[in-house]
Amino acid sequence: MSAVAAASPVLRMTGVTKRFGATVALDDVGFELARGEVHALIGENGAGKSTMMKILSGAVAPDAGRMEIDGRPYAPSGPGDGLRSGVSMIYQELTLAPHLTVEENIMLGREVRAAGWLDRKAMRGKVREVLELVRHPEISPDVPVGRLSIGAKQLVEIARALVNRSRILVMDEPTSSLSQEDSQRLFEIVRGLKAQDVGVVYISHFLEEVQRVADSYTVLRDGRSVGSGTMEGTALEDLIELMVGRTITRLFPRVEHAVGGPILSLDRLKGARMAAPVTMSLSRGEILGIAGLVGAGRTELLRAVFGLDEIEGGAAVVSGAVLAGLKPWGAIRRGLGLLSEDRQGEGLALALSVADNMTLSDLGPYRRHGLLDVARQRRSVAGWIGKLAIKAKGPGQTVRDLSGGNQQKVALARLLHQKASVLLLDEPTRGIDVVSKSQIYEWIGELAREGKAVLFVSSYLPELLGICDRIAVFHRGAMVEARPASAWDAAGLMAAATMGRTSGQERTDERSPS
Repeated sequence: MSAVAAASPVLRMTGVTKRFGATVALDDVGFELARGEVHALIGENGAGKSTMMKILSGAVAPDAGRMEIDGRPYAPSGPGDGLRSGVSMIYQELTLAPHLTVEENIMLGREVRAAGWLDRKAMRGKVREVLELVRHPEISPDVPVGRLSIGAKQLVEIARALVNRSRILVMDEPTSSLSQEDSQRLFEIVRGLKAQDVGVVYISHFLEEVQRVADSYTVLRDGRSVGSGTMEGTALEDLIELMVGRTITRLFPRVEHAVGGPILSLDRLKGARMAAPVTMSLSRGEILGIAGLVGAGRTELLRAVFGLDEIEGGAAVVSGAVLAGLKPWGAIRRGLGLLSEDRQGEGLALALSVADNMTLSDLGPYRRHGLLDVARQRRSVAGWIGKLAIKAKGPGQTVRDLSGGNQQKVALARLLHQKASVLLLDEPTRGIDVVSKSQIYEWIGELAREGKAVLFVSSYLPELLGICDRIAVFHRGAMVEARPASAWDAAGLMAAATMGRTSGQERTDERSPS
């Protein structure tokens, strides 16, 4: 616990305990937060971080424990009560209403009234002010949120929390869908909030940014607090060891693999949502990273290849077969698998079980005389749960009840189960803890060694540089350049992504990828 927090806590949580049936989500956990302090809450997926913050917001009631705000007892009856008490949340999984406009989402529950009527002018002023604060005034207050990219939705979620001007702001994975540039802007906003004596609880699996932004930390493991202290002087390796209970030696494990001949070729492919046509190729056993800012056209490319968006021109060929006009089921039959960046909106059927989500794209092995052999299906899924270390009660558990990171593992397992030969991975490590990320990197390497081809979209440059054979950079819908990963560095990638051209700062090692 930091000396600042001990001197003047705006928030104190003590002995917080929460059970869900036989599962103990939190066991006697607590921490303190000072005015103008950023306190990092760190832990693996399922460690209890999000549950603790839902208790703070009023979304979940604790079984035991005590909370205080400014020294007074705090026991919110619901999220609205928490909001009125000065607690605002930015959840990892977006909680926006897609059919409402940006303005309506930002002001929902915070409406300004005058003489019994909504003061539209005052609300519009607040919305424009907060969009300026996140430095994205170009986002129209009148556009329905459902039309925005996942990154823009994340910015609206942040703006909604900031408009309340709360004393306590909880940020749960706020940069998970943001570009590096927007993440930098968010850090500046956090510094501004500190200067206004706002206390910030910061949850992130990007430990480098946690070290940069936080004053103090608490580490949770399996629902218990296993360490806390001031961030200054704390090594990254120490945080990781507290999180997992052991030393992790390689954050970006490299699996040796050979790159073969082309399996996917795009010739001036232009999807309905793409700003410009793209020409590129992907080989068997190759991991091709796609870098770029939010809105650069990376997701739109994957959607076009997989058949989610209409093709307006050009061609896509996989294993010699033309994909034009095929819908997703046709793409799956041709060996393509897509992992969506929006796992809750597109990537999973939240009301269905782990077993159904994992096998929906290939039920063939479980059909018997036109019926589904549920027992066989669940035995197979139980094997994947063990292999991918998914924290779930079993194949029958509803996906909605899993943590965000474990939901992501289920979505990835579906591609592995269907034996896709070309994997289109859109932000596959979003919201994933450091150990699970390392596992996913290793799985991707193993798939490449088996001859699978991987198209890997990511906003996290270290992972692209750490595991990819080649990296292509996108800028405003167009591909700037594709080079071996050894010929790029972080500065060169950012220059290409932000300016649409290479800066000449990249390394010149043009060796072929191994």
